[in-house]
Formats: sequence, C-alpha cells, structure tokens
Amino acid sequence: MTRVVVLDYGSGNLRSAERAVARTGVDVTVTSDLDAAAAADGLVVPGVGAYAACMAGIEKLGAGPVIADRVAAGRPVLGICVGMQILFESGVEHGVETRGLGLLPGAVTRLAARRIPHMGWNTVSVPAGSVLLAGLAPDARFYFVHSYAAADLAALEAAGATVTTAAHDEPFAAVVEHGPLSAAQFHPEKSADTGFALLRAWVAGLPGT
Repeated sequence: MTRVVVLDYGSGNLRSAERAVARTGVDVTVTSDLDAAAAADGLVVPGVGAYAACMAGIEKLGAGPVIADRVAAGRPVLGICVGMQILFESGVEHGVETRGLGLLPGAVTRLAARRIPHMGWNTVSVPAGSVLLAGLAPDARFYFVHSYAAADLAALEAAGATVTTAAHDEPFAAVVEHGPLSAAQFHPEKSADTGFALLRAWVAGLPGT
C-alpha cells in the first residue's frame, strides 16, 4: 500500500491532516521519525502559527535536509499553510526575516490587504498545466486562514513552477506545483470536497499508487 507520512515537528493540524489524507485510501502515519519521512512514498509538511516558530521546529528536528533530499531525488512533498511558506527562501514577520528551506524562490511577506487575517472561503485562478486542480469548477472555493503569503509570482513562474493564485486585495500563490514539490496556502483538510480533490490528485501521483 502507498505510504504517506505527516511530519510531526511540533506544529500543524496533524490529526486533521492525517484523517484527510487517509480518506484517499493510503496508509498514513503521523511521526517525527526522519527515516520514516525519508522512506515514505509521500511526505506532508503541515504548519500553523508563526513562520519563525515553524522553522525552529524543523531545525530542532533536523528535518530540513530530509525534505530537501526528497525534492532533489524527485520524491513527492506537500506543504500546507505555514508548511508551504517555510519552503520559500525566507519569511518576514514583524520586521524580522527568518531563513526558510529555500526550495522555492522568494520571500513570504504580510499581505497588503485592508483586512488581516485573510480568513474564510475564497476562489482560486487555476492555470493551464495544473495537475492538482485540473477540472476544478470556476466557482470552487477553499478555506484560508493566514496573514502572510508568497506574492512574488514572477519569481515562481521564472523558476518553472505552475502557480494557482488567489486574491485578498493583492494576488498571492494559493497552490504551487514544481516537480515533486507541491504546496497549498489554504487548508485542504478544512476545504470539504474541493480540498479532498486536491489531496486525491496529489496521492494519485505518488509512487505505487
């Protein structure tokens, strides 16, 4: 059976993510075991709260090299919410810049919006070539809760990533697909059938599925 690990580094909606991924029919384990994370068919990196705190958890566990090695080897990784954000080069919160994993180009910064946080259901704009959101209805909505996002869309596109956008006064990356690396700013596990469709599409691309 296809095996997925939800990485436990002290941050994230671990059990919600576990249940949502398990609904696709794969074997899911929540663990901080880096050997299991390296060996799994798919690795989910969740995250909630502050960018710096999530990076501190990743560094304390020593998970950064495991995530990077998986991507370099073409082995699928899915980042969710702040677990997406830490994949970028850096995050800037309250004027403090924290180095990220550097697997995606650009910085995560505060949304230039009148209302913060961006909380609730929102539509997305899906580009041609998206695998995770192929066939999505134009009015499909996903559940967002965040104040920061990756807004340098040009850098992502220049790197060859497929970028699905959403807007909250300004456009930002809602989903990034870049080879084995996938990331969602919204919470698939809280996004009902549309979130499940994304997870099902990601699982369909895992080895052994």
